Amino acid sequence: MQRIINIDWETGIKEVANNSVDLVLTDPPYGMSYQSNRRKEKHKSIKNDTNLDWVGEWCEELKRVTKDDAHLYVFCSWHNVEVFKHFLGRHFNVKNILIWEKNNHGSGDLKGDYAPKYEMIIFCSNGLKKLKGGRDANVIKSPKTLNTFHPTEKPVDLLAYLIEKSTDKGDLVLDTFAGSCSTAIASRQTGRICICFEIDEDYCKHGTKLLLATSERMF
Repeated sequence: MQRIINIDWETGIKEVANNSVDLVLTDPPYGMSYQSNRRKEKHKSIKNDTNLDWVGEWCEELKRVTKDDAHLYVFCSWHNVEVFKHFLGRHFNVKNILIWEKNNHGSGDLKGDYAPKYEMIIFCSNGLKKLKGGRDANVIKSPKTLNTFHPTEKPVDLLAYLIEKSTDKGDLVLDTFAGSCSTAIASRQTGRICICFEIDEDYCKHGTKLLLATSERMF
């Protein structure tokens, strides 16, 4: 069962039971007022992306809801990675920073800087849980989506890979910043339960439609 809830994380997470979450997989605002300079038709700005004052409280809540052996994957940019590492490290063991290598260049200073081709994923553990399968490299190649509806949409295949590395079927996955709701779709495809919080109503509606379409194709 996947639940996409139109609510901000701060309110929604209060309803999540203590020590109930097997995996946190989320793409939080990077605190950099992101807006692509490459698109002719620009997406609306990401909500709550102007500062990172909330990160400390967010990490405290993640600690409360995660199981003792839970894993966490937190997408991040190099701009503020130290902030996320600092607060996550207060409560969890920061194991690694995975590099998601995209198939094309990202946005930014189009003429005065090198073109970014990767994003970071902070990998944390709340205990001694082992990864599934072999020891894979910390550089993961996965094609970027077209971001047709959400400015920072993540590939479902990439999320499904991370879910399968860190959970078993029937485990609970939490995404506190659902965006395009790709985590819910990846959880559905891999047989996991997922709770997604997304503050933007339009993204929730669109994500719910995609999730329903995915479910119909599977049966």
